Amino acid sequence: MSDPVMSTLTLELDQRIKSRLRVTLDNGEEAGLFLPRGTQLLEGDLLQAETGEMIKIQAALESVSTVPIKDALSMARACYHLGNRHVPLQIADHFVRYQHDHVLDDMVRGLGLQVIIEKAPFEPEPGAYDGHQGHNHAHATHSHDHV
Repeated sequence: MSDPVMSTLTLELDQRIKSRLRVTLDNGEEAGLFLPRGTQLLEGDLLQAETGEMIKIQAALESVSTVPIKDALSMARACYHLGNRHVPLQIADHFVRYQHDHVLDDMVRGLGLQVIIEKAPFEPEPGAYDGHQGHNHAHATHSHDHV
């Protein structure tokens, strides 16, 4: 059986949270996204075009600050102080990641933690009131029109 994905679409976080967006697929084809308000596209989500073509979402590399974490107390402190500034956070077992900001980097270093500035995909935790517990790995299907 062949792979149903025909194309990919690589987007940064700021693009993956928009409900209406003109995009260029990774193969160069132009398209328009028309999604329900509040949708956040995640790495691996599938979109279905009106033509039936399946497009797989890929998270683009972005300028991020990654904070390696070795213990639960450091994780709690980093998340508390960053969250207190309403910063979207990607939280994993051994790191916290946020969109690069030198002021936040200095604050985190002030907590005694290391900050690595790098290019990496950024997939922050969804908001507490978005109706999801963690990321949606169901690979939701949305539609878009070709332009």
